[in-house]
Amino acid sequence: MPETTTSSRRRPTFAPLNRLFEVVALVNRLYFNGKGVEQDETRGIRHLQHAAIQGNPVSRLILGAHERDDGNHRLAVQHWMISAKMGHEISLNGIKRMFIEGLASKAQYTEALRGYQNALEETKSPQREEAKAFFNSLRER
Repeated sequence: MPETTTSSRRRPTFAPLNRLFEVVALVNRLYFNGKGVEQDETRGIRHLQHAAIQGNPVSRLILGAHERDDGNHRLAVQHWMISAKMGHEISLNGIKRMFIEGLASKAQYTEALRGYQNALEETKSPQREEAKAFFNSLRER
């Protein structure tokens, strides 16, 4: 993982990884829509799968939606479960919707909700809370 130096501490930066995910998502859309390349849904899915394996929650969201649209609800829930546990709220809402429609179990929704909450809890830090308070005070002015 690339690192950058900030003052005397070294912290990892995820900017190159995020750019890679954006590129994969763009390539996927090009293949799905056939813009600039021959339309090839299978190839688009392969790009999404690669990004999902690398940890991209948005790719999991799209794969889950694709599986849901194809009627493969079990696999859709699996994709969304993984990304919900990474803190992706839209995936959590997808599982909730499927639960309400009777396509996912209460246990699956509960597991996704707990995983989502754990992911949010892991991202909390005093520095983030301080920054949030600062930006909120700017909005109130």
